[in-house]
Amino acid sequence: MFRRSTASPKATLAVVCVATAMLMLDIAVINSALPRVATELKASLSGVTWIIDAYTLALAATVLTTGSLADRFGRRRTFLAGLGTFTISSIVCALSNNIETLDAARAVQGIGGAAMFSTSLALLATAYPDWTKRAKALAIYGATIGASFAVGPLVGGAMTSWFGWRSVFWLNVPIGLLCILGALRVIESRDPNPRRPDWTGQALSAGSMFLLVLALLRGNEVGWGSTATVAEFVGAGVLGLAFLIVETRITDPMLPLGLFRDRTFTGIQLAAMGISASLFAIFVYMTFYFQGVLHLSPIESGAAYIPGTTLTFLVAGASASLVTRIDSRILLTIGLGFVAVGVGLGLLVQTDSSWTIMLPAELVSMFGAGLVNPVLSGMVLSTAPKGQEGLAVGVHDTARHTGIALGVAVLGALIPSQALATGSGEQAFVTGFHHATWVAMAVATLGAIATWVLVKPVKQDDPDAELAALTAETELAAV
Repeated sequence: MFRRSTASPKATLAVVCVATAMLMLDIAVINSALPRVATELKASLSGVTWIIDAYTLALAATVLTTGSLADRFGRRRTFLAGLGTFTISSIVCALSNNIETLDAARAVQGIGGAAMFSTSLALLATAYPDWTKRAKALAIYGATIGASFAVGPLVGGAMTSWFGWRSVFWLNVPIGLLCILGALRVIESRDPNPRRPDWTGQALSAGSMFLLVLALLRGNEVGWGSTATVAEFVGAGVLGLAFLIVETRITDPMLPLGLFRDRTFTGIQLAAMGISASLFAIFVYMTFYFQGVLHLSPIESGAAYIPGTTLTFLVAGASASLVTRIDSRILLTIGLGFVAVGVGLGLLVQTDSSWTIMLPAELVSMFGAGLVNPVLSGMVLSTAPKGQEGLAVGVHDTARHTGIALGVAVLGALIPSQALATGSGEQAFVTGFHHATWVAMAVATLGAIATWVLVKPVKQDDPDAELAALTAETELAAV
């Protein structure tokens, strides 16, 4: 199926893990730097939240297309292109003197990240055709993701406090260059029967998502009933409908809607969007609360996340072994339930609270995330149609990052932008944060309900359960 080379499997594993660590660190460390970016670049809340949304939206919109290009032109070649794009755009981010340039560079970073995400697992699968060795490689890959996510907030806080927010982007440059050199020894592979890139679907889906997020982020500033906002919502709906029509009529759609006939597959994607749009989206505003309301330093706010991220790493490692003993539907539903309760505990925060008031919310919700993430990762592969595993993983990554992009935008629409822009308005921010917390809690609850209703119970003597347990470790704590 794959064209092999004499390159080293260990080199492939090392490069993929280091590059993935860079991606996960970039996602985690930037949160601690956001308030400093807002202050230095004199940006509004919507401008700063685009730092997150531009990246996740670009990644979600292009991960399926970059996967198709990798199948056609080579996974190593696409991986290298992604590394180069990510590294160069990191330099532009570090040199940005206004929020518009930074947001645009983050979008380009997201495209580079998509090329890397969409090829990582395929490169490992090619390098380790023997399943026993592959399982060990995937375990190392998963541990890399979990460890990077766990230490990311503290690393970002420390670098922002000591060297400034630009340092979180400069960090990517030497790592990226090292990975580019190492990638020259990565095993190349491609699909002998690749899917054709769906450029029409790509343009329609990206356009629809961009207009929707734009309307949500700018609604507070320009007015929800303004001509611009209404036009953006209408445009998003029209392009979204056109995308669905196109996907039903072309031979190789980027999003085969037939996958969603399997209710379990659909439930998994809704669960992924649910946890992303609730817990991981509200993390952005937790950072603003720590630094803007409680006046913690970046390193202090980064350290405040360590108990939760460490817990989710430990729970994820333990829950991966539970898949063969406990019905995955039960694990997912319970995990999302913990996320909903934990997010809801964020309602306890006030303007004069100690940072420890957030610990119950953080620990309970991250315990739930530790249950959910590895189970989701394993089920995606075990429920994918034969021969479409790579596509299924791409759809799942799209669901995750779309959830984050929409979640950040929707929750941000509930928080007054002037609370950040003026450096005051702490009570207004906390009130908006409470509103956002109610919405995030509802999203996680709906995700739990959808999981219980749609995901079919897994018989524990089903051979797919073993596959799920082994593959679960590939994304122990990904967001």
